[in-house]
Amino acid sequence: MTVDDHPIFRDGVGAMIATTEDMKLVAEATTGKEAVELFAIHRPDITLMDLRLPDISGLDAIEQIRQRYPNARVIVLTTYKGDVQALKAIKAGAYGYLLKSMVRMYMLDTIRAVHAGQKRIPPEIASEMAEHAADDALTQREVQVLKEVSTGNANKIIADKLSISEDTVKAHMKSILSKLGANDRTHAVTIALRRGFLDMQQ
Repeated sequence: MTVDDHPIFRDGVGAMIATTEDMKLVAEATTGKEAVELFAIHRPDITLMDLRLPDISGLDAIEQIRQRYPNARVIVLTTYKGDVQALKAIKAGAYGYLLKSMVRMYMLDTIRAVHAGQKRIPPEIASEMAEHAADDALTQREVQVLKEVSTGNANKIIADKLSISEDTVKAHMKSILSKLGANDRTHAVTIALRRGFLDMQQ
């Protein structure tokens, strides 16, 4: 089953699967909720899931499917390169993580590997996950503060919006810079975007 809200991408994946003798596309979903419903009907061996969907996120859809069907095997197909998103997907129960730019080269092999019970993560994402494995993750509040910083808000405005003091905002920023190894606020936002702590299109 494919889960993606872009018909051209779904068609491309479907065309690749159609060239094989050992795979068959049984369902296509365009939203996270539809994915959960169609999974219950078709019980696909493998589900290819995008992370960014119109209603609930791909991560939420994976969690909902895995709660009901613990043996479900999901491969994430995404444009996100960040180690944070990849780690969230694996924790949610994904067996594989593949960038959309890698689909032509690796998708069919990844499907076969995951069907055989293996987990698959591209080497460059795996190495970034390993590199940051010992890092302290940003707290939910730190992510909120950084999100406000990314829109250009000053500490006072951030404090007002989050109902905290300006000193607390400064303390959070100090912690964020330290955890991300950033030189300043702009650098912190850049790192957070690259690694997947922030998603500007949310």
